[in-house]
Amino acid sequence: MVGDQLRRRRHHRDETLTETAGNAGVSPQYLSEVERGLKEPSSEMIAAIAGALDTSLIELTSAVADELRQTTAAPASAAVSVARGAFALAA
Repeated sequence: MVGDQLRRRRHHRDETLTETAGNAGVSPQYLSEVERGLKEPSSEMIAAIAGALDTSLIELTSAVADELRQTTAAPASAAVSVARGAFALAA
């Protein structure tokens, strides 16, 4: 989710991978892998990339936390019930 958030912020700024990577001091390939979730960067690397996007590590992690809260909240229409010893999902 961190990678998704970084990509969205980069796109919002209309920057290329090369531009943002250069500002962050990383290779475009590395940034691409971070955005796609293929690399697990250190907090220092995340902070460098966030800084290149004019955002702070706190703003970035808050946005990721908000997104996690939204995706993990179960919608009311997906109520789970137990019927005759078996689980059934209400659609």
